[in-house]
Amino acid sequence: MKNNPIIIIGAGRSGTNILRDSICSVKGFETWPCDEINYIWRHGNVQKKTDRFTADDATPEVKKFIQNQFQNLEKEFDAEFVVEKTCANSLKIPFINQIYPEAKYIFIAREGHDVASSAKQRWTAPLEMGYIMKKVKYVPKSDIIHYGLRYFINRIKKIFSKEKRLAYWGPLYPGMLDDLKNDSLIEVCAKQWRACVETAVSDLKALNPAQVYFVKYEDFVLQPVEEMKKIFQFLGYENAPEEVIKDSVKKVSPRSVGNYKKHLSQQEIDLIEPIIQPVIDNIYKNL
Repeated sequence: MKNNPIIIIGAGRSGTNILRDSICSVKGFETWPCDEINYIWRHGNVQKKTDRFTADDATPEVKKFIQNQFQNLEKEFDAEFVVEKTCANSLKIPFINQIYPEAKYIFIAREGHDVASSAKQRWTAPLEMGYIMKKVKYVPKSDIIHYGLRYFINRIKKIFSKEKRLAYWGPLYPGMLDDLKNDSLIEVCAKQWRACVETAVSDLKALNPAQVYFVKYEDFVLQPVEEMKKIFQFLGYENAPEEVIKDSVKKVSPRSVGNYKKHLSQQEIDLIEPIIQPVIDNIYKNL
């Protein structure tokens, strides 16, 4: 590859999409023409019950396969930098580091109440066939049957679910399937956010600090030009023209900050408070 990949890390519904799209609006920065590529990251490990991968899961065969996918994208789009965003990678950093030991990481963290509220909506959202078809293109051929069956079961379970939710959505943290049997959906959403933030921050802080940039979603959407300047400096794109930076963040808006107050009942807020607040106090506020 021309340059080491740029890996955006964040829990689902934390602003990873808008951050990726903003970066990739600039010439030379390219990504996959679909939302996420967890199918590619999981190739060779499809039977794992969670998305928590270790360095040992990056076997030589897996490493070669994933590197080939990045190289193919780089060639297809003549990319100077390949940017990748898959939310489940919040739980895979030691695995990714084994494949790309010099990758650059941008971790975006959003306030947990807003994430849990937004995630709950995704768990119960209707099928988006266009979204699915874009991702299917990147399912390794040998894994198609596995994911086809999994997808079918997921949709059937939604039909019979009391909460009309999918069997699973987003990063599969260790213990999540058990939590889904015992906890309410909003509690699982909060625990999903907690697992992603705690795991990612711990793993990223074990890397070379020069490889990692931390940004809060709220700072990014409230001061997008200033924050994007810092991000491009971190990426080595230090001389980006002012108009390029402004244009890259023209779709960024703070309208979703605090949205959980509109969508969650007080009972739901009380349920997730013990899950979320310790992480906000001990990790989020210190990023």
